[in-house]
Amino acid sequence: MPGSGKRLWSLIEHFGSPRVAWEASEKELSGAPGLSAEGLAGLIHRKAGLDLDERAAKLEYSGISFVCYSDPGYPEKLLSIFDPPPVIFIRGHLKSTDSLAVSVVGSRKPSPYGQLVTEKLTKDLAAVGVTVVSGMARGIDTIAHKGALAGCGRTLAVLGCGLDVVYPRENKRLMEQIAANGAVISEFPPGTPPEAWHFPVRNRIISGLTLGTVVVEAGERSGALITADFALEQGRDVMAVPGNIVNPLSRGPHRLIKQGARLVEGAGDILDELGMEKLFPVPQSGGEGSVKMSVEEETLYRLLSLDPVSLDELIDKSGFIPQKVMAALMYLEIKGLTKQLPGKFYTRTGRNLF
Repeated sequence: MPGSGKRLWSLIEHFGSPRVAWEASEKELSGAPGLSAEGLAGLIHRKAGLDLDERAAKLEYSGISFVCYSDPGYPEKLLSIFDPPPVIFIRGHLKSTDSLAVSVVGSRKPSPYGQLVTEKLTKDLAAVGVTVVSGMARGIDTIAHKGALAGCGRTLAVLGCGLDVVYPRENKRLMEQIAANGAVISEFPPGTPPEAWHFPVRNRIISGLTLGTVVVEAGERSGALITADFALEQGRDVMAVPGNIVNPLSRGPHRLIKQGARLVEGAGDILDELGMEKLFPVPQSGGEGSVKMSVEEETLYRLLSLDPVSLDELIDKSGFIPQKVMAALMYLEIKGLTKQLPGKFYTRTGRNLF
């Protein structure tokens, strides 16, 4: 985690909340642990020159929003990692279904094989409702985002710079497409340049947003392996695509496979590893368009209609614990059977299965 992030967490923990920390006097700040006299002076200087209303207006003008770790819209999966960013900036929109996500990472200079595999994997994942997460770097990252878009799905890009900085520059159009079909996010404030140390740091967010990480091609000292290491530390699954044994870019994935990573030959392997194979529509003799549902999903679907039903009512009538209700509703939304409305209300989409 960047030093400024550590200091921010330290201040939040000391004062109890970001607001109290912001409103603290110089005397109160001087008593905060881990804040040197030089650091205190710099903090007071920056605070005096910061107009929050002006900064908020600039963010709105740039189409950038932000969410703090204590806000309802903060990604749930990030909350569970060791060092979540105190705040993330967003271009686009995060959805509850983005919790069903897989990160795909690899070399900045992939082989034609690596390019083909990445495009196929991400297109197939997106087609069944899995959000694809990557870092918008050259190579595998860029192909992963494009594959998800080609599969008419959602994709999230995690940057190592501010959201008003396009890096690499040739990805400007891609960045706009990602924001329109998912979100571009960063823990770094607007205006932050893409410094080298930012990229290993942001990799913990790439893995932290997902259920698992897939490494396609990577050298022995690749940033993709850093992401895989973060995934392991966070208790997430690690998977790898095997390659040509004479290609140096196969050494990273092959090392992971030797260490126990799931060998991936297609999207089905990823879904199977994550226990997500039930997302696939299952053809049945009863008629076209039948969809496999769990007991919880079927119960909740029967409670829904074209009229909005509140989350509290669904919990009360189903008798399921809130966590099971939320999980089932998420899967129903992914399968195109339900739609979430503002205020935590839900309806059927119009497709009646019963």
